[in-house]
Amino acid sequence: MIEIVIDQRRRDLGGFEVGRVLPFAKRRMVGPFVFFDHMGPVELAGPAPRSMDVRPHPHIGLSTVTYLFAGEIRHQDSLGYDQAIRPGEVNWMTAGRGISHSERFDGPLREHGGALHGIQAWVALPQALEETDPAFAHHGPEDLPTYQGDGLWARLIAGKAFGAEARVKTSSPMFYVHWELEAGAKAGLQPEYPERAAYVAKGQVEVDGHAYGVGQMLVFAPGETVVLTALEPSSVMLLGGEPLGERFLFWNFVSSSKERLEQAKADWKAGRWALPPNDQDDIIPLPEG
Repeated sequence: MIEIVIDQRRRDLGGFEVGRVLPFAKRRMVGPFVFFDHMGPVELAGPAPRSMDVRPHPHIGLSTVTYLFAGEIRHQDSLGYDQAIRPGEVNWMTAGRGISHSERFDGPLREHGGALHGIQAWVALPQALEETDPAFAHHGPEDLPTYQGDGLWARLIAGKAFGAEARVKTSSPMFYVHWELEAGAKAGLQPEYPERAAYVAKGQVEVDGHAYGVGQMLVFAPGETVVLTALEPSSVMLLGGEPLGERFLFWNFVSSSKERLEQAKADWKAGRWALPPNDQDDIIPLPEG
């Protein structure tokens, strides 16, 4: 039933920690999901330091998906979009042939501090769309179907699952779901897609007689319904979809072509990328390697 369990690897980003889950050496992707970071949870003392901000940096070949349980983040990009994201909303940025953006804490966290907790995922683009035009979309709760019953509250963040479809434009068959489970509640993940996983963001769940806790991603074998039982109040993220084939990663770049990665690296190093119009200072330099 469970093919592999991936434990998050914690790292400090200058004021708060994230748990890197994907990519993992023994499991690079789940469906189109090629990157999965768990931000926090952390309670920040105000004012939030500038060292927490993620300065302007580039992407190609993917869509970034930001979803928060608590806090607020300000997105700015080279297309001119300037959009705060709050809990229950989705920022979906398609990099395509290239986009740069920053993520800053210019809202209440900057002034007063407070809780920060969320997930940032990257969804690889199909090879035919890797060089598509960059785009950005923001979606509120009205675009994201919800369900409640038998101790389960669920929100469909993107894609199709459980007979529902979110109003978020995706590029390949996939699903991304947020579950809130009361203690003792049971919920089933059906075999709609060949690649599926569940990530425990809060609490503890039981699958097939074994307990799993915060920071663990369970990657499931295809072909059968998986039942999760909450051993305590729990937040679980479900993700997966159709596989896209091998992808190469370097820093913030994803591509089916190593040559394309080299071109993107050279362009950023040479300063040939457009930057967010109101956020052009102090960019993140290209890492060595």
